[in-house]
Amino acid sequence: MTIKFALIGGGVMGEALLSRLISRGIYQSSQVIVSEPLSSRQSYLEQQYQVTVTADNRQAFTQAEEVVLLAVKPQVFSAIAQELAELLEINGSKTGIRQHNSKPVLVSILAGVALKQLEGAFPRLPIIRAMPNTPATVGGGMTAICAGAYTKAKHQELAKQLFQAVGEVVEVSEPLMDAVTGLSGSGPAYVALMVEALADGGVAAGLPRTIANQLALQTVLGTAQLLNESKIHPAELKDRVTSPGGTTIAGITQLEKAAFRSALIEAVMAATKRSQELGK
Repeated sequence: MTIKFALIGGGVMGEALLSRLISRGIYQSSQVIVSEPLSSRQSYLEQQYQVTVTADNRQAFTQAEEVVLLAVKPQVFSAIAQELAELLEINGSKTGIRQHNSKPVLVSILAGVALKQLEGAFPRLPIIRAMPNTPATVGGGMTAICAGAYTKAKHQELAKQLFQAVGEVVEVSEPLMDAVTGLSGSGPAYVALMVEALADGGVAAGLPRTIANQLALQTVLGTAQLLNESKIHPAELKDRVTSPGGTTIAGITQLEKAAFRSALIEAVMAATKRSQELGK
């Protein structure tokens, strides 16, 4: 069967996408090739998903007819780009390696690697830059995508289909990708910190640790689900829970004294700024 999807980098995020794409039937195992340098990971991915595996990025790149997903560490981007450069069609002339006529869309999830860098490394190729977050590993991810100069509507729809397999997708302009990184990319760490702090508060108030952890986690999970399904504004939900002179307003008063909301806003802004610095 024809290889349609190539995954370059079989790490955690790459595997998360791979597993959902196969389980949802978007691609058959026989349509997938994975390039991964570690032999232990190669064996695992081959046995777990029955896909073709290789240590040769060039082999994976040349065989894919629909999508090449770059899921490697940003630090090795330059080396991989140089390795694959000779395989590309440049100024309409073939190098003699790519055999099929259609150009696959290159989808990059490399943090901080801009479209300009990707297009410089892969001339005239349709390119999608994407920023997923770690909840994608359990199908609850949030991914932002932006399109390169040679990308058409069909490529954007294909990218959406890929990332909808692991959660929700939004399209943004590239200048907003750093803000996406600061909010949804780094956001799971902020939420995890909040869950931990809620549980610590429960322990401080006398609850056993296991029960405090369960209460904190389910409270955050349930609140997010309620907001998502009801579509009400967070402020409205807060007002519904807050009765006059009650326990909730006492807690909120302390949060306001500690500048809780301001701290989260500043965290997103600081992470956004750091993403901008890394991109340079």
